[in-house]
Amino acid sequence: MIREQPRADKRRRESKYWWAARARNARWDGSFVFAVRSTGIYCRPSCPARRPARKQVIFFALPEAAEQAGFRPCRRCQPREAPARNPSLELVRRVCRTIETDLEEPYTLQTLGLHMGVSPGHLQRTFKRLMGITPRQYADARRLDKLKGRLREGHNVTRALYEAGYGSSSRLYEQAAAQLGMTPATYRRGGRGMEIGYTIVKGRLGRLLVAATERGICMVSLGDAAAQLAAALRREYPNATIHREASGVAPWAKTIQKYLRGNQPRLNLPLDVEATAFQRRVWEELRRIPYGSTRSYKDVARAIGQPRAVRAVARACATNPVSLVIPCHRVLRSDGSLGGYRWGLERKQALLATETRKRLRPASAAAHRSFFPETRVK
Repeated sequence: MIREQPRADKRRRESKYWWAARARNARWDGSFVFAVRSTGIYCRPSCPARRPARKQVIFFALPEAAEQAGFRPCRRCQPREAPARNPSLELVRRVCRTIETDLEEPYTLQTLGLHMGVSPGHLQRTFKRLMGITPRQYADARRLDKLKGRLREGHNVTRALYEAGYGSSSRLYEQAAAQLGMTPATYRRGGRGMEIGYTIVKGRLGRLLVAATERGICMVSLGDAAAQLAAALRREYPNATIHREASGVAPWAKTIQKYLRGNQPRLNLPLDVEATAFQRRVWEELRRIPYGSTRSYKDVARAIGQPRAVRAVARACATNPVSLVIPCHRVLRSDGSLGGYRWGLERKQALLATETRKRLRPASAAAHRSFFPETRVK
């Protein structure tokens, strides 16, 4: 996302962006893009589409940054086609295009800097400031996206690995499997062979979906409409056998409902979630935050030994598939403001308010031990 600013400066900056987006001002095309949480789509400022409520909108400096956060480009305004408005934006876009053109090439900061005519240090700082990740991490992410696309198209695993730039060694195969959260063969089948049961119940914050495999909970979602929650589950596992049933999942849903009412401070439930190595470390740290307490994104980044990975921590929070059980709502900005929340800031504020009111004596350190040794994390 866009570089962190003091709260007042960031508010003024985003106020300008929102004005430009509402006015459909084409002069701002190439300066930023705006994404809509409810649709998962991002647009250029001049897009003719109807504008959502402000709380649904998030801003990014670059289309590539929006895509890294999981948003898709609008087919109507084609935001990727807008030329960058300043040299820094253009530099980062050129680096992204260079990486995307040849994912098999092991680009280094030195070779990229030589291509772009800038020093490696300047390239690294500028890229990370605007994208939130390093060029190498961007290359890894694009390679993974290409692999996923080839597998979804039905390509065999060996061909897909080659085309995505992974090579054929068992080490790279294992790396791809770790990033996918399952083996490439399983992903190619879109979850075929997996049995997922789910239930949707009413809660204090709207509808609550809890889905699980035989090994544990794989998704916890909050929303206003049951149909949307069920559709999101099916998009995540398009070829899995998914059925709505209460017998196996209902007890876990009831436990989460108790938590929402403030009567269940700890959610030690079995999980079956996908995780990269970085996500695993972040989510593990989130589980250590005591009930009724909060941490900043910077606090979490420091706790996992990567103090500069603040934006990456924020993305790991945003991609948490089992909200509440992994309490990403307990992470705030450094200035104490709420920051973002996939299920809406009103829900985040309500969760924190309930925990504050119902705060119990902090549990022992042992009670907050990592859930990963006891949980199947793919």
